[in-house]
Amino acid sequence: MANSLDFEQPIVDLEAKIEELRRVESAGELDLQNEIEKLELKSQKLTREIFSSLSAWQITQLARHPARPHSLDYIPRIFSDFQELSGDRMFGDDRAIVAGLARLGGNGVVVVGHQKGRDTREKVRRNFGMPRPEGYRKSQRIMKLAARFGLPVITLIDTPGAYPGIGAEERGQSEAIARSIALMADLPVPIISVVIGEGGSGGALAIGVCDRLVMLEYATYSVISPEGCAAILWKSAQKAEVAAEAMKLTSSGLKTNKLVDDIVSEPLGGAHRDPLKTAEDLKGSIIGHLAELKQLEIEEMLAQRYTRLQEFGQFNESA
Repeated sequence: MANSLDFEQPIVDLEAKIEELRRVESAGELDLQNEIEKLELKSQKLTREIFSSLSAWQITQLARHPARPHSLDYIPRIFSDFQELSGDRMFGDDRAIVAGLARLGGNGVVVVGHQKGRDTREKVRRNFGMPRPEGYRKSQRIMKLAARFGLPVITLIDTPGAYPGIGAEERGQSEAIARSIALMADLPVPIISVVIGEGGSGGALAIGVCDRLVMLEYATYSVISPEGCAAILWKSAQKAEVAAEAMKLTSSGLKTNKLVDDIVSEPLGGAHRDPLKTAEDLKGSIIGHLAELKQLEIEEMLAQRYTRLQEFGQFNESA
């Protein structure tokens, strides 16, 4: 809990007391088991109270939690025999996107996901999970392999957005994102997208066109970050908390607006508290949706995908 958030502090304080009592007991000085159990129950109750009424901004902070599991934490727990493939065959390899072949329940699949990195060196290597054009072109290359061999595609979304640097723009960032969206719209295999952390802007949407959209309970998905929205509307990123509430970017808000097909509950305190349990629940959700999609003929599946996309949002026609 070294990277705890502000609203988690009361929980952290209680857990510190529990750890201190355990150290004293392990030294053989006193029998403190009853006191430890009482504090553990108190900690669980406090955690439930805090996490039952999180604001949209607090959920945004959880989605960005430094200890939150990333794609490479989930892949070995959900899939087997993962073989990573690299390079876009045009410019280079982008470590902000991991992609390759794997097995899920004995069946072949293609996995594509954002990867942020954990420590400073890896974050720089992964560009903080912000892909450049070659990352999206790598994912396109591997999705075309999926189409060729009839393999379902599973994407794991976790990015603040596509990288906006000069080099990325020079190499066609917008074109790469648009081509990814177009490719996935017509890809003749089932596609399941899972938002495991941040789903930010076109950087997320580029691997987010799908037949089923699944979100973890404390993930977010939006066209822009709360800070970016606040900077545009109020000319101050300090209004990010207000923006987050208005944007309805949480899983529950998106479910209400019929943009999300399934919400996977997280362990008490968030996915970082029990990554293994989170991965098991995600695996069950993916397998269930995949079984449903495999019952459809390709033409029917593509028609449903198109209809699903067309139903997003509301508009009024004027004369």
